[in-house]
Amino acid sequence: MDSSLVRKIEKAKDYSVQPGRVTLKQFTASFQGDNDSHEISYEGGEAKCSCHYFAGHKTCSHVMAIEMMLEGMVSAQPVTST
Repeated sequence: MDSSLVRKIEKAKDYSVQPGRVTLKQFTASFQGDNDSHEISYEGGEAKCSCHYFAGHKTCSHVMAIEMMLEGMVSAQPVTST
């Protein structure tokens, strides 16, 4: 294997354990909940979920789970009550 490729692989492994180097600006994801699949989107610092709970509360367990999984890569939105 090319020595420069070996170094790139080593560097990638080093980067992969440093999630603080990455800031996600936007993404979409499918989240398999206990009862159904939900679409999660994140853009401009704001996460949204297609579940019914999110529609009324502007947060849900799916969004919170994604924020926990991606801690440091996305900014968590404060929970606001309506």
